[in-house]
Amino acid sequence: MDCPGDDAVLSREEYLAAWARWHGCTDPAQSGLVRGWLSLAYALARPLAGLPPLLATALGLVVAAGAAGVAVAGGGWLIAAGVLVGLSGLLDSLDGALAIAGGRASRRGFVLDSAVDRLTEAAYAVALWVAGAPGWLAASFGALCWLPDYLRARGGQAGVAETGTLSVWERPTRVAMTGMTLGGAGVVALFDGPADVVVTAGAAVGAVLGAVGVGQLGFSLRRALVDGTPPPVGGHDPGPLP
Repeated sequence: MDCPGDDAVLSREEYLAAWARWHGCTDPAQSGLVRGWLSLAYALARPLAGLPPLLATALGLVVAAGAAGVAVAGGGWLIAAGVLVGLSGLLDSLDGALAIAGGRASRRGFVLDSAVDRLTEAAYAVALWVAGAPGWLAASFGALCWLPDYLRARGGQAGVAETGTLSVWERPTRVAMTGMTLGGAGVVALFDGPADVVVTAGAAVGAVLGAVGVGQLGFSLRRALVDGTPPPVGGHDPGPLP
């Protein structure tokens, strides 16, 4: 993949086109939520173009872990936990925007960002658990956060160059679902309501969306894969979204 070699910041449309190339030529316009999320990350990245993307990656992980830590306190602190989840998601998208829009995208950073995404989603599952969701449900939520990008990676190794359909359970949805669930539970707790019921309901809705998203992606990959055809040497990983 060719990336700009200078420090000039790409325009928003150039950034979206470059993002698509890094993600198996997936058009972000397939999903209004994904396109809006990427546009927000780009808007935040422009005035911060000089910052190293790795800093945003590291901060995103630290903030996600902080959200799980704050969620332990329960009650109104769940509002803060929800805000931290949203901030961690923005930081995660910011690192990609800084790298791509500033012409500093690399395969090493691409892989590192994917690994950190999985760690932050583990922190989201822990936050839901300590906030009141049953352990099995929080674990299911976390697993369904990981599974779509695992399927995309394995599909890539089998020779599928495209990332596949943008499902209802992409990264922005996972972040929003976790943040709103924790924040909503915190508001309910301020009025002495059953915060654990809100957290359990939110985790359950997220798990259902995750199952639907995996089904959408599985159907898309099934059409792209041809039985009996061996994968190319080395394969191709279209990478995680966003």
